[in-house]
Amino acid sequence: MLYDTLIRNARVIDGSNTPGYSADVAIRAGRIERIADLRDARAIEEIDAAGCVLAPGFIDVHTHDDTVVIRQPQMLPKLSQGVTTVIVGNCGISASPVSLRGEPPDPMNLLGAAQAFAYPRFEDYRAAVEAATPAVNVAALVGHTALRSNHMDDLLRTASVGEITAMRQQLRESLEAGALGLSTGLAYANAFSASTDEVMQLTQELSAFGAVYTTHLRSEFEPVLEAMDEAFQIGRHAQSPVIISHLKCAGAGNWGRSPQVLAALENAAKTHPVGCDCYPYAASSSTLDLKQVTDAHRITITWSTAHPHMGGRDLADIAAEWEVPLLDAARRLQPAGAVYYGMDEGDVRRILAHPLSMVGSDGLPEDPFPHPRLWGAFPRVLGHFSRDVGLFPLHIAVHKMTGLSAARFGLKQRGEIREGHWADLVLFNPHTIRDVADFNEPQRAAEGIDGVWVNGVLSYREGQANGRREGRFLAREGDLRQGFSPSNGV
Repeated sequence: MLYDTLIRNARVIDGSNTPGYSADVAIRAGRIERIADLRDARAIEEIDAAGCVLAPGFIDVHTHDDTVVIRQPQMLPKLSQGVTTVIVGNCGISASPVSLRGEPPDPMNLLGAAQAFAYPRFEDYRAAVEAATPAVNVAALVGHTALRSNHMDDLLRTASVGEITAMRQQLRESLEAGALGLSTGLAYANAFSASTDEVMQLTQELSAFGAVYTTHLRSEFEPVLEAMDEAFQIGRHAQSPVIISHLKCAGAGNWGRSPQVLAALENAAKTHPVGCDCYPYAASSSTLDLKQVTDAHRITITWSTAHPHMGGRDLADIAAEWEVPLLDAARRLQPAGAVYYGMDEGDVRRILAHPLSMVGSDGLPEDPFPHPRLWGAFPRVLGHFSRDVGLFPLHIAVHKMTGLSAARFGLKQRGEIREGHWADLVLFNPHTIRDVADFNEPQRAAEGIDGVWVNGVLSYREGQANGRREGRFLAREGDLRQGFSPSNGV
């Protein structure tokens, strides 16, 4: 028998949260066909993986790649770090279903200008992804703020009965077309005024589909525990799994509270399917929020429509140059984006190490001067946190990026190296893998990634993309509540 690809002498860490083993892995017709000692087998393409780890392709569960997967389908920032699947539509913002009446409201502008929003129905977006054939697989959530912008003339209030009915219909149509669930970004001004009841009514659509509720909490600062309680209340009402986005203790006054936050997560998990994602950095990035302007920690401007040349500079330096207070400088820069150095490293490590947490980059591909997580999140977990810091063994790190993520989002036959599964794979050197992107030079590919296969096709090899793009749109499959069994968490 002649296989398409044969990867020999690999240390296989299969994504199931168990230590690795040595084996050869054979691929044919896009799937993993054999995992065994295949010394006598032959293939069209053979790779000696001696000294390297073969893992499932990483699943980036928290992205804002909604429009870039269509406009820049080579997806180099993700492919170069071993990511083979991205989940889009997070934080209440999605590219579909969207019908704009003007410029996209904050924070939907993180996904691009008005012309990037060309998908009034979810099925339009799905068709566009399939036509673009990006280099990575794409699965999508529907954003609450996107729905609000479609049906409300004023986003600074809660929705009326009629508006909620219209949003529910659009959400239901999207779920029928394969959406994973609903996301909210209740911390943002254009969703903050939405009542808990508004969100609860929308999430009533989720249960019949076994769909998920993900949320950028109403606050990640001092009221974080109250915001978590609201999220769990909504999930219980909806009979829907809850995933808290980029769980953190934001703001200097909140540092050191991660044990309380994690205890609240664990307590909720005893009676309801819950989880979280996080990124491996002590700095966040989003639009420039006047409520977050402070002199308690550094803030770097990533872009500014009014003053584009200020991208990459610290807000404090800009304010000093203009001889104005920080808040006045921030107002003058609007609309703009920023990196906030507002977290404690100890909190980041505790959350990252927790069994209920998955890894997501939360990268912003539209930023001219992006947070380095866009290019480096996954190698940073493997190199810095697992190998150098010793926060957890390598197989746990891999599980947080693969098997756990696939289970939570119902990505069938992905996330683990098993015979019959799709061949989304990454080959990396555990001794040299590291994130090279930093806050000074954020757009740099990671080191130590030797090969990335998407649906069985080698798309990235020894630091170079080869132009082969075999990504697919992954519609929701089955009841996502099943992926929150005790074996997939604490």
